[in-house]
Amino acid sequence: MHVRMHDVVGMTHATLLLGHADPRSFNHALATAYAEGLRDAGFTVDFFSLAELEFDPVLRVGHEHDQTLEPDLLRVKASIERARHLAFVFPTYWASPPAIVRGLVDRLFLPGWAFRYDGSALPTGLLEGRSARVIATMDSPSWWYSLAYRRSLHATMGGATLRFCGIRPTRFTTVHAVRTLDASAREAWVARVRGLGRADVRLPKALPSTAGAG
Repeated sequence: MHVRMHDVVGMTHATLLLGHADPRSFNHALATAYAEGLRDAGFTVDFFSLAELEFDPVLRVGHEHDQTLEPDLLRVKASIERARHLAFVFPTYWASPPAIVRGLVDRLFLPGWAFRYDGSALPTGLLEGRSARVIATMDSPSWWYSLAYRRSLHATMGGATLRFCGIRPTRFTTVHAVRTLDASAREAWVARVRGLGRADVRLPKALPSTAGAG
């Protein structure tokens, strides 16, 4: 189903996908705060903890044949189709999203629904009309992430996934050096992310990148 901007204008629905299994985690606190900010500003939010969903994260037959979507994936798909804003919150493992996040993308963001090739080198993104916020935590300091890993998460999750599928603008908020953050610094980030949720209701109009974003 290709849902264009004229189908979703005026809707205030968001889909939030959390890629950390532990409800006591810093990521869970950030996701909860971001959802609260969206709701404070008038959005309805579908909050999915990916670890609680039941689906096979392995794309077993590639894009050549259909692989039946499980009921939980159908729920996420329907939520994204209703949404005008999409959010991912997850820790960074090995300079990339966790396996559960990549598994969801592999299984759900399929040709014919998320993108389509029309004979040109670049695809047509079929999820246009939606904005996105990626909130990622990592132990790496920002300078090392940029120098050694060339901002790989931004390239793969932002450019090669979300923007590839027509989702624009896609904004990143990256919390660096997490293992050095004390309780007060974490609380400050939670408050800051709640404010981002309130501000992001203005999307898909462009927003400036947040200070401290990676």
